[in-house]
Amino acid sequence: MPSILSVAEAIPPFEIKQEQAVDFARELFSAGFKDIERLLKAFQNGQIEKRHIVKSIDWFKEDRSFAEKNNAYIESAVSLGKQAIVNCLTNMNFLNREIDCKEIDVIFYISTTGMATPSIEARIMNQLPFREHTKRIPIWGLGCAGGAAGLSRAFEYCLAFPDAKVLVLSIELCSLTFQRNDFSKSNLIGTSLFADGVSCAMICGDHVNCRSLSAKRNLPAIISTQSTLMPDSLDVMGWDIRDQGLFVVFSRDIPGIVEEWLKPNVSKFLSESELEIIDIDYFIAHPGGKKVIDAYVKALSIPASMTDISLDVLKNYGNMSSATILYVLRRFMELDGEAGSYGLCTALGPGFSSELLLLKWGE
Repeated sequence: MPSILSVAEAIPPFEIKQEQAVDFARELFSAGFKDIERLLKAFQNGQIEKRHIVKSIDWFKEDRSFAEKNNAYIESAVSLGKQAIVNCLTNMNFLNREIDCKEIDVIFYISTTGMATPSIEARIMNQLPFREHTKRIPIWGLGCAGGAAGLSRAFEYCLAFPDAKVLVLSIELCSLTFQRNDFSKSNLIGTSLFADGVSCAMICGDHVNCRSLSAKRNLPAIISTQSTLMPDSLDVMGWDIRDQGLFVVFSRDIPGIVEEWLKPNVSKFLSESELEIIDIDYFIAHPGGKKVIDAYVKALSIPASMTDISLDVLKNYGNMSSATILYVLRRFMELDGEAGSYGLCTALGPGFSSELLLLKWGE
């Protein structure tokens, strides 16, 4: 089965403490919410301590046009995306040698927070020495599920082309979608939760000599994947696209939906590999928020300790939409899992949808 060889990140330049975010929201939103102090408790309850963004916090206190924000997206996405690729291909925690850009056959580009044509990976290919025939597969609109979906599509590509070396590059600059004049509760919750994140993963097909490339004793192979769309759930999560840009749609019912919908979805997926949730050693969950993590634990009846790494990523980086799952995955890969252990990778996104991957560590 195709294996994940390396994962790396590129951290945006500005760190914002949650206390700063509270002061920022109080200053901007007090006029729009009579009960602002009660609503600001969401910032503490989410258990996020700090996040990273591509512009200083003062930049967001002024009105910015959609074009200005999107141009900032393109500029930062190219710069940080280039760095994430380099970090992934030279990460000696995972690799025995540096991988040359010319060895890469395909780049899957994942994003939902800005638009560019030519797409971002094409712009990066003009700055890094990729082959001119490297395939480009940009995927837009999957939100928080996008990183896991990118891994799934890379897995399928490697099944079809087992000699392939594939990159999944996820860039989400959620801060640049911020609407300072939007006094909806969705926008307030989004302000408490979302952050900027950039990550890149390398996946290789069966015919690639992964052992000679890997610095790890055991590698996670992708065994199977499952994409699921919930019918008639378009209003649960996504963007409302207006003249001023992207306005967040974020239903308060998401934790409840997770509790009711996820378990049968997961059980069906695992049963196809003759497994149950009790057979899973590593729960590699996208931390959509503290309430979503709590819903995972309750719905799947797993020990809360299985979500410690996801919660740690949430605490230090916030919700970076699609990029977040790769941050979590990297930390699990650093543990050097025992041969034969199973990991369940899960992320939820607009649609309303879920992406599941079954991983198995092997020598």
